[in-house]
Amino acid sequence: MLTTLASVILASEEELAPLVAPAEVIAGVAALVFIMMGLVTFAYRDVANRHSHKKSSGNSAGH
Repeated sequence: MLTTLASVILASEEELAPLVAPAEVIAGVAALVFIMMGLVTFAYRDVANRHSHKKSSGNSAGH
């Protein structure tokens, strides 16, 4: 029984699933997506400081 299970496992490992693209292309696309998300995050890093009501000197009367 154990040898049958081992032979089934070994037979199933021989067939690899086909990829849409080579592994390097998939890694490159993933890297580009993360770089683009980082650039968007970087672009919005100073949005809160652009509003004049946020620059009050420690006065939190509105809150």
